[in-house]
Amino acid sequence: MRIAALQMKAVAGDVEANMARIAAAAADAATGGASLLVVPELAVTGYGAGEAAFADLASPASGDTVARLSAVARENGIAIIAGFAEREGTAVYNSAVFTDGIGTNAVYRKSHLYGEYERAAFKPATPASVLVELGGLRLGMLICYDVEFPENVRRLARAGADLVVVPTALPEGASGTFIANHMIQVRAFENQVFVAYVDHCDSDGLFAYAGLSRIAAPDGALLAEAPAQGEALLFADIRPADYEASRAENTYLADLDRPA
Repeated sequence: MRIAALQMKAVAGDVEANMARIAAAAADAATGGASLLVVPELAVTGYGAGEAAFADLASPASGDTVARLSAVARENGIAIIAGFAEREGTAVYNSAVFTDGIGTNAVYRKSHLYGEYERAAFKPATPASVLVELGGLRLGMLICYDVEFPENVRRLARAGADLVVVPTALPEGASGTFIANHMIQVRAFENQVFVAYVDHCDSDGLFAYAGLSRIAAPDGALLAEAPAQGEALLFADIRPADYEASRAENTYLADLDRPA
């Protein structure tokens, strides 16, 4: 299965501009043969919309934002995973939705909020394994900081995920560069899964982003990577059968349950 990942320069607080950008990327990804498009954390609202704005921009999982993303998916014949601000009652979550446009929607809520900015805007969710099937593969979702806790990726891998999709808003700087250049490949290798890590780029006025989006394979190799600056639409073919030798050599998951 081919996937596409949009390293995106979102417009902070402008849902219409961001939805238009996602729709354009969906068309380009479908033309490129992708079955799935992944866009960054809070791509619909922009990560830098501001703590107070998220409450106004948030939409229920059954609301307009997901309906519009589903329509884009249906029109282009491609599934989409996109970050958005989700409202449930008085609570607002930093969420990501999977929609295939033909009736399958699934929402993952970020469990590990990063910094005072996120903690002021969102409610943390209980860690959960949200998996969906697409093209014969099982996809698990995390958001940004969640992937930096190895337990989260391991939980999805043990639940049978082939691909872990991580919309992110990784900040520019030494830590961000290290996470992108080293941690993502390690998470893929130590769990023998594919990892798609999809960031914003440039600056939105509040934050500057690392870019460096990437798609890593189970053997730790990079299938696609974006530069630090500027938008990029990445493509990668996700073929688990190509990595049977890697799984046979690196038996971490099987050895977790092996009797002492």
